[in-house]
Amino acid sequence: MYYLELKEMIFHAYHGVMEQERKVGNSYTVDLKMAFDFRQALDTDDLNDTINYASVYEIVKQEMALPSKLIEHAAGRIIQHIRTDFPLIESIEIRLAKRNPPFGGDIKESAVIIKM
Repeated sequence: MYYLELKEMIFHAYHGVMEQERKVGNSYTVDLKMAFDFRQALDTDDLNDTINYASVYEIVKQEMALPSKLIEHAAGRIIQHIRTDFPLIESIEIRLAKRNPPFGGDIKESAVIIKM
């Protein structure tokens, strides 16, 4: 199996159920792991034989800029968009984390993980 990973992409975004979260925003991290057959690129050294990870990053950035109440929803949109643009992908895993979620506890982050 072959994987492409993008780790610890950091965004300031406006996701959250509480009004304050949607006004002030918060810091989020996104990790992606995508499986697809890029064996040909091992030999050709040609971008056309793989997935341009800069393009994947732009999709994540675009979707993170759209506010959602739930990080589950934002993660689902990211997966949908990537799979639509890159049908070569056989499976995808995303981890989307909100740093310092504002619920009065001492916690580093809350996160969702989706494997499809």
